[in-house]
Amino acid sequence: MKEKIKEIIISSKHQQISYAEYMSVALYDKESGYYMKVGDKVGRQGDFITTSNIGNIYGQLIARWYYKQVSKGVIPANVCEIGAGSGRFAQSFLEEWSMLTTDPITYYILEASPFHQELIQKGINNGEIKIIDSLSKLKGFRGMIFSNELFDALPVHVIEKRRGILHEVMITVENEDLKEILVPLANTNVQSYVTEYMRNLQEHERAEVPVAMIKFIKDVSKIIDSGILVTVDYGYTDSEWKEPGRSQGSLRGYSKHTMKTNLLAQPGEMDITSHVQWDPFIKIGKKYGLNLERFLRQDDFFLQIGILDLLKDHYDPNPFSEQSKRNRAIRSLITPGGMSSHFQVVVQSKNVSKEISI
Repeated sequence: MKEKIKEIIISSKHQQISYAEYMSVALYDKESGYYMKVGDKVGRQGDFITTSNIGNIYGQLIARWYYKQVSKGVIPANVCEIGAGSGRFAQSFLEEWSMLTTDPITYYILEASPFHQELIQKGINNGEIKIIDSLSKLKGFRGMIFSNELFDALPVHVIEKRRGILHEVMITVENEDLKEILVPLANTNVQSYVTEYMRNLQEHERAEVPVAMIKFIKDVSKIIDSGILVTVDYGYTDSEWKEPGRSQGSLRGYSKHTMKTNLLAQPGEMDITSHVQWDPFIKIGKKYGLNLERFLRQDDFFLQIGILDLLKDHYDPNPFSEQSKRNRAIRSLITPGGMSSHFQVVVQSKNVSKEISI
């Protein structure tokens, strides 16, 4: 992968590429990109853990909440999960749905990775699953679009302020290795985003510019006729971005549950993420017809939609039973300072006439 990126850089016009271009190849190259390769990414054997893979609780809880919306006539029983990974969330969602009702549901999965597509097809023996390769296949969609840790993995540009001028951090080849360089900001899309959505950086401050986020939100909005969007991810509000500890941005790598700060050392061998910029995310959504219903921390969201009912329904005094293990997993999702406190949930709607209950 490193040799491939070096070839791309050397053959480019100025022998340099942006971080967005670098991430696109390192993460999504069809042959050797991190997300496209064979191998576990999530869980103990992978590189990171996500809350949707802690037992089956997440999928079951969202299924219950969604069933309420469908029963009220808010939206029909269609779901599209974007970036489904191993398919664990989808499987637990559909299993819970079948316990709640005999009414049919159509469950689309938009998943780019052939490895994950195969895992999903092997792991979910369910006729309602339809794997698609493009959002355009959902034109006129009516239902719910769900994603978990999707936007943090989109490619981002990186900027830094030096001598009062905004520069873009580019990647070049020096002494047969990859190296960062600063060039005066010239990308008009990056400049437009900075002007409209970002605060003024201080000297030597660095930040990510998620231009790809705009296109993705716009594309999602275009295919929806009416529906609910539930986006789960980690990020910061504008006020949180101002805190001194975030002056160098949030771009990080993860490999075997260890954070990596040198993102150029092993392209294709690590996950690369950045925190979502929530205020621009919500503003861009509104610009394209997505109305904000709720923005709250994930543990608060879980409590509001009934996670304690799951705890009550499966009480067992035996601490070694499966039910007790499940209850401990539930508590881990709502314990103060636990994983859920670091994630946020954004619920948006488009052309929905009835009130969404949360």
